[in-house]
Amino acid sequence: MPHSLSNYDFAFPASLIAQRTAGKGKTKILHCPKNGNDLQILDSEQITNLFKAGDCIVVNNTQVIPARLFAKTKHGGKAEILLLKQLEPAADNSARWEAWIKPGKALENGKEIFISNIKCIGVPHPHCTKTRIMNFSISNAEFPSFLAEHGHVPLPPYINRSDSQSDKSDYQTVFAKYAGAVAAPTASLHFSENMVKELKAKGVFFAETTLHVGPGTFENIKEEDFRKHKMHSEEYELNEQNANIINKAKKNGGRIICVGTTSTRVLETLANGDSVKPAKGATELFIYPGFKFKITDALLTNFHWPKSSLILLVSAFYGRENTLNAYKFAVENAMKLFSYGDGMFIINAD
Repeated sequence: MPHSLSNYDFAFPASLIAQRTAGKGKTKILHCPKNGNDLQILDSEQITNLFKAGDCIVVNNTQVIPARLFAKTKHGGKAEILLLKQLEPAADNSARWEAWIKPGKALENGKEIFISNIKCIGVPHPHCTKTRIMNFSISNAEFPSFLAEHGHVPLPPYINRSDSQSDKSDYQTVFAKYAGAVAAPTASLHFSENMVKELKAKGVFFAETTLHVGPGTFENIKEEDFRKHKMHSEEYELNEQNANIINKAKKNGGRIICVGTTSTRVLETLANGDSVKPAKGATELFIYPGFKFKITDALLTNFHWPKSSLILLVSAFYGRENTLNAYKFAVENAMKLFSYGDGMFIINAD
């Protein structure tokens, strides 16, 4: 069956799951020429040689918030809260958020839990049984300070350790500006400030979009026919200034190089022929094999979990067989996988 999720599986040893980052500009990148030439492993700083003047690199400037909170019940039980999206404050101006809670029974309707001396009460979400609306006994204005003190870095579930002080910077890209993500746009973690300066000096343009990455990026697809999967919704913005940078580069023959699946989804959501239009909204665009890319000419991305929506996007751009061959090559060469791991760059070398 051509749309069978099982066709996008691959084997890897757990030892290759990166538990910590090698550092910005210190990872390995698998160069995957889109024209079918041989695969090659590069140091991340070497990928600057694959860009040329007039190219446009599109990055996601979202900033990860310390969205993971640990709470206690009145009777000493424990609960974990993952904040998803800030809502309008309550009538008394207290903070309200959409959130996931585990264990779920820790927050049965109206049950109080506590983070330090701050009380939290959760009520059912009107449209999603997995999600709760959390009401915090603190003003909306005070919430950022509360979160800075009590929040933890929301590391992906396959990183089997507690977050540390270094994760506050390690899990944040050099492009981060606007707070709102609960997962990093990890392809940008391969860039150091020096790499950005070198590329700009070379005449490469940078354009920014904002997409606040949600935890749905880690959700498994449950349908064997992946076309039946409903993609999670994420909020984005592409302003006029950055849309103009992209459109000018495209018109002048520069390649549009998306850094990460998030930037790719925004641009392809806003594609209008061979240009993009500035807009703000939410996208549920699900890119899988058979999708016709209108804007994206090259893609820098991480290695993604088997049978995920992300590996489907990469396969749509690079081809299923090419993608799985690249993953096999990466595993055989002990490249590090997933959020804190190495990456792959699908672009022709001139």
